[in-house]
Amino acid sequence: MVATLRNNGNPEPPIPEVVPRHVAIIMDGNGRWAKARGLPRTEGHRQGTENLRNILKACVEFGIEILTIYAFSTENWKRPRAEVRVLMSILEMVIDRELKELHESGVQIRHIGELEGIAPVLQRKIQYACDYTKDNDKLILNVAFNYGGRDEIIRAVQQIVADGIPSTEIDEDLISSYMYTSPLPDPDLVIRTSGEVRSSNFLVWQSTYSEYYFTPVYWPDFGKEELRKALLEYNRRTRRFGQTDEQINDNS
Repeated sequence: MVATLRNNGNPEPPIPEVVPRHVAIIMDGNGRWAKARGLPRTEGHRQGTENLRNILKACVEFGIEILTIYAFSTENWKRPRAEVRVLMSILEMVIDRELKELHESGVQIRHIGELEGIAPVLQRKIQYACDYTKDNDKLILNVAFNYGGRDEIIRAVQQIVADGIPSTEIDEDLISSYMYTSPLPDPDLVIRTSGEVRSSNFLVWQSTYSEYYFTPVYWPDFGKEELRKALLEYNRRTRRFGQTDEQINDNS
């Protein structure tokens, strides 16, 4: 790790030597963050959305190429209707308010998940945001909205069958090509905030060999320095992909 000096003589926090190309984040804890402050859950979601701007900037600064965020799962429809409406309105507000700045910052927005069930007006705004930013290359932002990992696999299999592909031709590469994230590489690092230790149906296929980092910090408080901690921990890991340490050392 490399440390530089601040203007006041104190060392800067270390810069991660190895930066994962693709980071995925389960943005958890908005509701509990709000409850701890005596605020409604909806305020937690709003603050969580505000925090995303900080993380996007940090990703660019650290050199992360792809960020995938878990914004709304297929299971989230089970939440109280009022909360679901707020979550939908927040996404619409973010598109209306932030799209121009995101575009000018070179962020390419991609939607992963299904548009089915989302209000037509919001569907059009999501599609417009993706089309408007499709040529940007500073950072790819995958927004998993109305997304479920098992649902993604089911839809992929259904499409493979519909395309008439013989079973003998089905392999990992083929299935990967039918995932929402194709042709992007799988996430190197999956981060979950709020202290929960589970994947919650997020990138089930793609995260098979991802490194996981769990932190008790609620999402609204997960800023640049918390991301740095996750990246530094990633640097301490050895990714084996089924191999032994000896094999990895021989190949290095």
